[in-house]
Amino acid sequence: MRKWVILLTVLAGPVLAQEYPRREVDPERLADDLFGFQNLDLNYEDLYENVLQLLAKPLNVNQATQEELRFLNILSEEQLQNLLRYRMEYGDLVSIYELQAVPGFDLKTIYRIVPYLIVQDFTQQFNRSMLNRIRNNENNYLILRFARTLEERRGFTDRVRPEQRFLGDRNNYYIRFRTSRANDFSFGFTLEKDAGETITWNPQNRQYGFDYTSVHAQVMNKGRIKNLIIGDYQAQFAQGLMLGGAFGFGKGGETITTIRRSNMGFLPYTSINETGYLRGIATTVEVHKNVYLSGFYSNAWRDATLVADTTEDAFASAFQTTGLHRNAVELSRRQTIREQQAGFVVQYQKRHLDAGILMNDVSYQFTVRRNPQPYNQFALSGRELVNTGAYVNYNLKNFTLFSEFAKTWQRGFGLATGMIGSVTPQLDIALHFRNYQRDFLSLYSNALAESSIPINERGLYWGWRYRWNRQYSFAGYADLFRFPWLRYRGYAPSDGHEFLLRFNYQPSRQVFLFAQFREESKIRNLSGVPDNVFRTDNGVKRNFWINADYSLTQKLRMKSRAQFSTYNLNGMTTNGMVLLQDISADFGRMAVTARYALFGTDDFDNRQYVFERDVWLAFSMPAYSGAGIRSYAMVQYKAGRAVTFWLRYAYLRFTDRETISSGPDTIDGNNRRDINLQMLVRI
Repeated sequence: MRKWVILLTVLAGPVLAQEYPRREVDPERLADDLFGFQNLDLNYEDLYENVLQLLAKPLNVNQATQEELRFLNILSEEQLQNLLRYRMEYGDLVSIYELQAVPGFDLKTIYRIVPYLIVQDFTQQFNRSMLNRIRNNENNYLILRFARTLEERRGFTDRVRPEQRFLGDRNNYYIRFRTSRANDFSFGFTLEKDAGETITWNPQNRQYGFDYTSVHAQVMNKGRIKNLIIGDYQAQFAQGLMLGGAFGFGKGGETITTIRRSNMGFLPYTSINETGYLRGIATTVEVHKNVYLSGFYSNAWRDATLVADTTEDAFASAFQTTGLHRNAVELSRRQTIREQQAGFVVQYQKRHLDAGILMNDVSYQFTVRRNPQPYNQFALSGRELVNTGAYVNYNLKNFTLFSEFAKTWQRGFGLATGMIGSVTPQLDIALHFRNYQRDFLSLYSNALAESSIPINERGLYWGWRYRWNRQYSFAGYADLFRFPWLRYRGYAPSDGHEFLLRFNYQPSRQVFLFAQFREESKIRNLSGVPDNVFRTDNGVKRNFWINADYSLTQKLRMKSRAQFSTYNLNGMTTNGMVLLQDISADFGRMAVTARYALFGTDDFDNRQYVFERDVWLAFSMPAYSGAGIRSYAMVQYKAGRAVTFWLRYAYLRFTDRETISSGPDTIDGNNRRDINLQMLVRI
């Protein structure tokens, strides 16, 4: 029977490939489907760029693990288990289009997952030497990028204090090289200089040319050594409660799959986000059948504000996460404190069971002592933090059960547990319970939480997704949470809730429509009170999205979107909105994308985050705040099979102010223009 299936898929493959050619990962679809709502004051562009880097490396469908396939967040639990059973029963797939033979896989699913998967003869490639595999690898590439803001910021002039004056030029430079093969090896480096930073060789200050340098070397599946990384890497184990890489998904459009963290292990770090990575060595070894030991050591310098005490040694009062080192003030915080980490994970994996124990030790060169505030009494204080824990994942037919428990020595505990599954081919559900005590502390976590870190929170999440047919689907979630202790900008124990409803309509591959509503209620301190008593109220934010993607022809695609929001606090309501129109045209070797957007917000609470197309492997999601116009145009040109160029021009004009930004970043005037040039060379 399978011979006929293979024959049909091989014959149909070229036809499907002509109608739906293999495409690169679509970051716009990621932004709409996977990433949560952006409510915290974080650098989302660098965080999501890390996810994009990971997803841009295709998986070998015949060798990809269950956790790697789950990380794509495309397959339902039923589809995932069907694919694993199909591989076990029939062996390796001979073509990516053989996915049509997997039960539960329709063309819509296949078209979405094809950019992430490849089919390779793994054993034949392994018979070659490592050098030959690198030389003949099709994934070798070099990226050269240049960016610049045309308007001058005050930091480049003498209109700021000397210690705020930028020392470098106004250009941003980025260089990246990588060669990799799925389940085999990965080598690469990333260099970046932000505008205002210098390129210098100063070993005393730990700068070797570019301000940010990242290098990694990885080999996999070498006998009992399943994974070995030297250089920069990230660790993602269990539910990310103790060891979570810097790529956690929040609560957003995808209501099911993003709730469960994938047990990915150690991964090379290639992002330009200058915080959250580990630097040293990590390895996973098979010590016995079904038993694996993972160990790691990291020795990295972090940006921090050091305070000299006359009676004690210096201590760190705050960590800096911007990654900017442009003037004397910022350079005084650059890599001032050494952070060492060590840990291990013992895993047992057999068929449907994946369980293990974890330990992680973090120590600092200086004492960490935050500036005391009512809400941060349980923040890190001292030089060392030790966490131990355990996790259990279990697959039961079309359901997966997951849990992780972690305990901070001499402090509290954290628990994350839940299940996702397919009740029917049309209905998927997710349940998640979390309990993070106020004195539990984990510095490198991406566990599901309402706050940026899992601390001082209890919550219950319920998500669902129902597909009436190939055209209509409905999804949503409800999340009830409680903060037992004080929190930032909320100086009282409190309750809150969040829920989302999303309706999708896709009558064809050329048309995709969705409407989305979200409400969140969370505590907030009140300002301007007449006495010294902190008063609080629950602020309620509501978001409304209407989106339409549609193709006028095979070469011309349009996108229209309207986003609205309201924020109510203490009886006062403010509003925000953005209206945008995109157009994309494909002329073969050249592709053009453009946007025109109008935005208006009453305050920062109503800021609107909107994904913008950028050059390959760059992620752009600025916050629209204030009132004005935003537009950009980008041209992509393929000069040949090996070389591709990008040119992007972005324009921002405010109608409610005469200056942009603040401090040394201030631009005098209400306009800002940015250019971005990139060249990709496939070696």
